Amino acid sequence: MTQTDKQYDLGQLKNIASQVRRDIVRMVHACQSGHPGGSLGCTDVVVSLYFELMKIEEEKEENGFLKFSREGRGEDLFFLSNGHISPLFYSVLARRGYFGMEELSTFRKINSRLQGHPATHEGLPGIRIASGSLGQGLSVAAGAAYAKKLRGEDRKVYVLMGDGEQQEGQIWEAVQFAAHHRLDNLIAIIDWNGQQIDGPTETVMSNKDLGAKYQAFGWETVKLANGNDMQLTVYALKEAGEKAGQGRPVVVLMKTEMGFGVDYMMGTHKWHGAAPNDEQLEVALLQLPATFGDY
Repeated sequence: MTQTDKQYDLGQLKNIASQVRRDIVRMVHACQSGHPGGSLGCTDVVVSLYFELMKIEEEKEENGFLKFSREGRGEDLFFLSNGHISPLFYSVLARRGYFGMEELSTFRKINSRLQGHPATHEGLPGIRIASGSLGQGLSVAAGAAYAKKLRGEDRKVYVLMGDGEQQEGQIWEAVQFAAHHRLDNLIAIIDWNGQQIDGPTETVMSNKDLGAKYQAFGWETVKLANGNDMQLTVYALKEAGEKAGQGRPVVVLMKTEMGFGVDYMMGTHKWHGAAPNDEQLEVALLQLPATFGDY
């Protein structure tokens, strides 16, 4: 595979994140459906992975877009378990070069490849699994990490999950599987924003000390105190990468604020799955600088 060293500095990563956040609110507004809160909160980490940290296929097809294979041999892989934050994922994939920016305008529309939750049968480049049935992503990522181990590949597998998702029993089966098989090429990231669709996670079902739980299962942990700070996010992910390869899977406990970047969306579960109206969109866009151009 062809790989190149990325040339993005911290300022550029911040600018990409700001533009991605603009994409998110515009996409959700256009169809009056979707999940902006978690998408805005997780923007920095997904931008960091795709534009700075992950080793992916850089060779392009004749149409100018990046080559993509669902199997991803020789590449670092990313799986989105909390699939409802698909606007973020689609924006990053388009801006990274997997498909055209203009396709973002079809989000959640009939016959679009950009469904409300990522799906595979539409053949959208960058999408390796259908996701959004919460609790399943870690299992898939563990399987992919295991396969890379069996093939002798020196590549990592990343998976992003929500904190409310940690209430699912399947998560803990996968946690045990990964530790048992010493999947030290697996890096899980938890969006620990303290909110889920029905309210604060502490009210719905407290996760207590997630770090202690993962450590008890035999995982290495990395704490990211502010996943909405690009520099801290990059540092934490690099620290996780340094802990990989030492016999244990790694989890990044990432504190974020739901709706980050748009003041009226921040810190509340009410924007987990609600779309802004015309006036609210205008306010949001005034708070999010246009840096690379809107689609």
